Amino acid sequence: MNMKVYLLAIAAFVVGTVELIIGGILDIIAGDLQVSISTAGWLITMFSVVFALSAPILLTVTAKAERKALYLWALAVFFVGNVISWLSPHYSILMLGRIFSAASGSLIIVLSITIASSIVQEAYRARAIGVIFMGVSGSLVLGVPLGLVIGNSFGWRAPFLLISVLTLVSMIGISAFLPKIPARPTIPLREQLLTLKKPKIISAQLTSVFMLTGHLTLYAYFTPFLKTALHLSSGWVSIVYFIFGISAVLGGGVGGWAADKLGSTKSILVIIASFAVVMFLIPAVTFSLYLFLVVMIVWSMLSWAITPAQQNYLIETAPESYEIQQGLNTSALHVGIALGSAVGGFVIEHHSVVDTAWVGGIFVLIAFVCAVFSITRPATSKLGQSFTI
Repeated sequence: MNMKVYLLAIAAFVVGTVELIIGGILDIIAGDLQVSISTAGWLITMFSVVFALSAPILLTVTAKAERKALYLWALAVFFVGNVISWLSPHYSILMLGRIFSAASGSLIIVLSITIASSIVQEAYRARAIGVIFMGVSGSLVLGVPLGLVIGNSFGWRAPFLLISVLTLVSMIGISAFLPKIPARPTIPLREQLLTLKKPKIISAQLTSVFMLTGHLTLYAYFTPFLKTALHLSSGWVSIVYFIFGISAVLGGGVGGWAADKLGSTKSILVIIASFAVVMFLIPAVTFSLYLFLVVMIVWSMLSWAITPAQQNYLIETAPESYEIQQGLNTSALHVGIALGSAVGGFVIEHHSVVDTAWVGGIFVLIAFVCAVFSITRPATSKLGQSFTI
């Protein structure tokens, strides 16, 4: 494995922290800015919408740029966005900071994935992608629990200051150790979107959308879920997030290993089916903290295990446009995050936060149907042409 992949994973860790930190301190932000929890949840939804829209557009607009310089510029904008969030006096300014962070963060993640998958041998490709997403999930282990502790101790703005500092550290590391990387040939955005006309590809992308929708329907409101269903204190919530994060990191690594060893298609089907079962189990085990933690650990591992397999599946399905598909899949993931946080907010407003788990499970079942449909379609190599593997 190329050690530079781990450098990219560190930057992905920083981006993952700023995206996911809101969920952990949602109630603190809502209380301080005097908005409802569902309104504060739009800070997650809007981040994900901007992230989803920005990834393919920015990748196209910057296609001719040298990758290292582009990476550093994206980190610079990301830094500005987090400084705005740190200094924001009210909700609208915080939302503006989130928009800056989302747009630049989308480019950072896509560049991390594409660079990582291109600088390793093919046999290690899924594992390289897994390492990048281990960086993102690693933000759960340290970023979210640390953000909870800092947010509870010094106010919700303090985590954004920490992220700003970490961004500067990432810029120094990338500048010092990542070599210059030439751009790939420019592919028009229209041609990128045309790939979605293929049933095999659009259903694969929809698999990611609905998988994340199901996950975020619960996870976006995990803190109020823990406090309502299990009556946990803020200290215990931090511990639960820490356990969740460790499991997520392990899940990302296991997912990459499984995709390389067992094959992407088999891994995808097993992971999604298992994930659906776990989502429906979660509300049923809240009577026991220890039993809940066991189920939650499996839930966490599966939530991140799917991504390396899915990314590798897209590379295998459309090798001539793998960078496009990885960019579009990153967008698909964040469409799912946006939709899931919106659905979760609706469920909370009209029912109960406990109901977010089984509602999320329904979306995961839809993801499984999309995955089966995609896998059973003929493989395509170029627009309008197909071949048999």
